[in-house]
Amino acid sequence: MTVHFIGAGPGAPDLLTLRGRDLIAACPVCLYAGSIVPEAVLAYCPPGARIVNTAPLDLKAIIAEIARAHGAGQDVARLHSGDLSVWSAMGEQIRRIEALGIAYTVTPGVPAFAAAAAALGAELTLPGIAQSVVLTRTPGRASAMPPGETLAAFGATGATLAIHLSIQNLDQVVADLMPPYGADCPVAVVYRASWPDQRIVRATLSTIAARIGAGMSRTALILVGPALAGEGFGESRLYAADYDRRYRPQSAASPWAHWTPGDE
Repeated sequence: MTVHFIGAGPGAPDLLTLRGRDLIAACPVCLYAGSIVPEAVLAYCPPGARIVNTAPLDLKAIIAEIARAHGAGQDVARLHSGDLSVWSAMGEQIRRIEALGIAYTVTPGVPAFAAAAAALGAELTLPGIAQSVVLTRTPGRASAMPPGETLAAFGATGATLAIHLSIQNLDQVVADLMPPYGADCPVAVVYRASWPDQRIVRATLSTIAARIGAGMSRTALILVGPALAGEGFGESRLYAADYDRRYRPQSAASPWAHWTPGDE
């Protein structure tokens, strides 16, 4: 018996990976976070599968469901939204099932920040503007932030910030980021990226609060940084005509001149 932790993606059911789809179809038990995983994904469950919405359950009850399946020798598809590597609470579940001697696998999913960037048609790393993306959040009831992980500290780098789980703290986000980025720094808020009711609001740090109003209370990603303007950047050397690279050597003297795919 194995528990398969599966990143179910940002919302659109066709953004589920093929591996994730096939694992869901093979598991007689499916546990899913019903508050943010779309029900359309459950269509991949096999007929007669036991499907449990874990939104109203605490950790002990979730582990009890897994233990029940383990006792029956039934594999479990454990679905979380986005990708499991950030803010999924997978770690605490794994810690408990390891103590029970239960095997598990992890299948990645499309993360929310990637779906938001796609909705914007934006590259978040532009030459000369930003070459880093910081995935972060603000303090909340579920998890505090370590002392060194502040928006002001991240903002001082000039990187593109993808701020999750924080739309309810938008005023504080603006206050923290105004000093390092300035009032005219572009901001984009993507509500329910890839869902049918997706909504995009573009503004600046000085205008975003007024543009958002009271209409968004959750499930919105805040992107901040100069790269969002999509202008004033140079071109990378990667596709430059004179750039010497493995698949496009520029001379017989190039270290790549006699390289073929498969060479070490």
